Amino acid sequence: MELSFKTGKRTETVQIEDSRLMGILEPEDLPEGIDENAVVKGALKDPVDSKPLHELISSDETVAIITSDITRPCPSWKILPSILEELDRAGVKKENITVVFGLGSHRRQTEDEKKHLAGDEVYAQVRCIDSNPDDTVHVGTTKRGTPVDIDRTVMSADRRICIGNVEYHYFAGYSGGAKALMPGVSTRSAIQANHRFMVTPESCAGKLEGNPVREDIEEAGAMAGIDFIFNVVLNTKKEIVYAACGDVTAAHRKACRYLDQYYLRQIDEKADIVIVSQGGAPKDLNLYQTQKALDNAGQAVKEGGAVIVCGSCAEGFGESHFEEWMLKYRNPHDMTEEIQRNFILGAHKAAAIAMIREKADIYLVSDMDPETVRKTILTPASSLQEAYDLALKTRPDAKVLAMPYGGSTLPSIK
Repeated sequence: MELSFKTGKRTETVQIEDSRLMGILEPEDLPEGIDENAVVKGALKDPVDSKPLHELISSDETVAIITSDITRPCPSWKILPSILEELDRAGVKKENITVVFGLGSHRRQTEDEKKHLAGDEVYAQVRCIDSNPDDTVHVGTTKRGTPVDIDRTVMSADRRICIGNVEYHYFAGYSGGAKALMPGVSTRSAIQANHRFMVTPESCAGKLEGNPVREDIEEAGAMAGIDFIFNVVLNTKKEIVYAACGDVTAAHRKACRYLDQYYLRQIDEKADIVIVSQGGAPKDLNLYQTQKALDNAGQAVKEGGAVIVCGSCAEGFGESHFEEWMLKYRNPHDMTEEIQRNFILGAHKAAAIAMIREKADIYLVSDMDPETVRKTILTPASSLQEAYDLALKTRPDAKVLAMPYGGSTLPSIK
């Protein structure tokens, strides 16, 4: 059987014997061809535990709309026009509205990227800016010791609206909700303080209650104040199939429950070889982002198995500390031990990769320089077929699991 995996804007294929294939883990029966605009407007008419947006905000108030940067799949340009319509109904002036792209610890964006994310019409109507980690307001400190330092433009606004897409996150449980604020528009030191809890067993994909990272994020969000959220769930074509808006916690939880219906997939047993992709651009822009698919695949691979990761990684490693650690350590165990002693934001993703590498080989099919990849704990391959053949050499009886949308699909043993 020939299987296809999206890698950047191209497709990688591999031939796998039918007898070896345990299954293809894809979202189950997700809607397609849906009227996305109707989904967005329908959610705004029926907010969760909240007044409608146009009733919530007064005409004389300033508004910051926080949304995702270019590394995220959230289709802000499909959501923002309807948000602005609601604000217009409330009488809010365009000059009192600012769209803030939450960079977290990511690079700054070009004006073309901001225009793409906002959409031409919104970009022309309101101010659209990146968050600025060098200009923040200190709101306080969470009970776990995380400083709540939030972008000044965001905190200066009378009202804060957070937009995001909901998918599994490898240590925050799920994306979305208050995560737009922390880490979205926070500082590197604050993000590092929050992310240090990723090493606890409770910090894992699909878990909300008792997850210290998620609870810390939501405490920070409550301290800063989030007036309204708009969260969406996307299908594999990155179309909006569901939206929930309103109260920051209640609306987020509703979106998480919807996600589980389609993206939480049961498997009978773990596989010898797992082939995984983020599902193509923009989620595999660099290795820093592609790691998310690898982490989900790690839930499905046996000890001594292999994970084959397809991701363009056209921008290379994607983060300086991550790159430093990936090139510094040849032994994955050394990396996982060091992150316990010395938690460094950015390096934490290298350690997450090392945790999987301790139990399985990892092959990378990407646009990165193979000699650079060879200096890491990963093994480069020029094609998906080559990677599969290499993994099969030392596992002649291997059973294979395919995860074409690994960043979004979470395997769970029955």
